Amino acid sequence: MTTIDIELLSVSKRFGANRIVDNVNLAIPKGKFVSILGPSGCGKTTTLNMIAGFEHPSSGQIRIRGRDQAGVPPEARKIGLVFQNYALFPHMTVAQNVGFGLKMQGRPREEIAYGVSRALKSVHLEDFESRYPKELSGGQQQRVAVARAIAPSPSVLLLDEPLSNLDLKLREAMRIELKEIQQDLGMTFIYVTHDQEEAMAMSDRIIVMQSGAVAQEGAPTEIYDRPRTSFVADFIGKSNILPVSAVLEADQRPRLLLKAAEGAEGVAITAARIQGIDPEDVRFCCIRPEGVRLADAAGALDEPANLLAGTVQKVVNLGAYVEAWILVDGGIILKSMIRSTRLDKVPVGGCVELAIAHSAVLLLGE
Repeated sequence: MTTIDIELLSVSKRFGANRIVDNVNLAIPKGKFVSILGPSGCGKTTTLNMIAGFEHPSSGQIRIRGRDQAGVPPEARKIGLVFQNYALFPHMTVAQNVGFGLKMQGRPREEIAYGVSRALKSVHLEDFESRYPKELSGGQQQRVAVARAIAPSPSVLLLDEPLSNLDLKLREAMRIELKEIQQDLGMTFIYVTHDQEEAMAMSDRIIVMQSGAVAQEGAPTEIYDRPRTSFVADFIGKSNILPVSAVLEADQRPRLLLKAAEGAEGVAITAARIQGIDPEDVRFCCIRPEGVRLADAAGALDEPANLLAGTVQKVVNLGAYVEAWILVDGGIILKSMIRSTRLDKVPVGGCVELAIAHSAVLLLGE
């Protein structure tokens, strides 16, 4: 039996002269929570619609559980769908909404009742059968939409930005609930979002799309810790993306010359390793703000580090942390995440010494 639920083989989609999805190859494992992540217009929703059968590929092949889906209509693909607006029927009770798909399939009454009960129990709404959508909170409506999608027992659930209409606190709570539902069901979830925090919080794997193509695919920690391009580094989390003028040394610890502001001298910093990229191909380096530390912080110098002096230009209070913008030699601005308890160490206009571990400097080719 195949362990791959969904395969896309060289799939492209054109609308007129515009290629929206460009030669995408994917293999989505069974029982995993996979997010397709990217900015508006990158092709992620079109990719989801092709998997669902609402759009047909211009070229390439889509397989579901090993079967080619060419000519297979959406209702025959055994896939559940959850949309951004939930699309609940306001005149129907929760039970009637959840059982709607089963009823349309002509299932017996007893089977519909069992499917509704099981689905509502999965989303922790078993006591809400007789309520109407208007009597539910946004989060409860979202769970009803999930229950309706899973009631017919699909093998795959497709979710198109289902949390985007909820407020921040509720979105954060629903992330946890959706992940728990997916784990309890053991079902493959394919989740489309432009929110990198959602993708990082819930996913077993993340597919980052850019301009219709897959920019990078991997586990959340891999995408965050080892981005392959400046686009991925910038889109996933906060980053200092710095242009590199030259690689001065390319031995065990490469020495990089950063591109300086006009009229200023370049700054050289050291990275831990080349990381599988040809020195001649290095165009940027990425330093996460949490990797830019005050030199006097505990543990800041526990490993080889670059030491840079700078002047604090701006401080943004983010609650538990502050984001300090620090001007160093070469006219380069570095953003640093510092605990709010150390706010007195980064007064605007004050001078600070920074420590950037060699391992925190990531080399990028594009």
